[in-house]
Amino acid sequence: MDKQIIISISREYGSGGHAIAEMLSKRFGIPLYDSNLLEIIATEKNVDKDSLKAYDEVPRVRLFSRRVKGQTNSLEENVANLQFDFLKKKAAAGESFVVVGRCSESVLKDYSCMVSIFVLGNKEAKIKRIMGLYNLSEDDALDKIERENFRRKMYHNYYCKGKWGDSRNYDLSINDSILGLDKTADIIEEYVRKRIELMA
Repeated sequence: MDKQIIISISREYGSGGHAIAEMLSKRFGIPLYDSNLLEIIATEKNVDKDSLKAYDEVPRVRLFSRRVKGQTNSLEENVANLQFDFLKKKAAAGESFVVVGRCSESVLKDYSCMVSIFVLGNKEAKIKRIMGLYNLSEDDALDKIERENFRRKMYHNYYCKGKWGDSRNYDLSINDSILGLDKTADIIEEYVRKRIELMA
């Protein structure tokens, strides 16, 4: 790709936003960064990836952490900052990529080549999706959705000024329950390509 493009995908749990991110990565021929970030970072730092993944997109526990002279003993915060630094390094190097979550719409907000998308879905569609993916009852699927969305919200709102899911913080917010994943990906792809055309 001649012009740098960064596609930031934030999503409600169960919406299928990650699947859309995978589609966009393939369509544009650019890498996808999600939890695999930690595998790359673990290799670079020569640490166990599972020990990092335990703190992936987890809100900081204030009771058990403290900050002294700009340094923190919070493992959650340190893992988050490792990922933020990774994304900033890739962006500064001129690389194009799709990134899922990780406060990327805020962390990379200074890059004009960044397009931020928030994917949401109807409650019924999300429940059905999670029931199918994890073989859960309707009540258990709803409980999982609510817990995961609460965790994402707490994580995001700790590190970002803008609130998670607030449409004013994204270039495009879209409900993929209406048209389905493929057609929603079509719309996002068209939007991104139009943005690329407008780039100097």
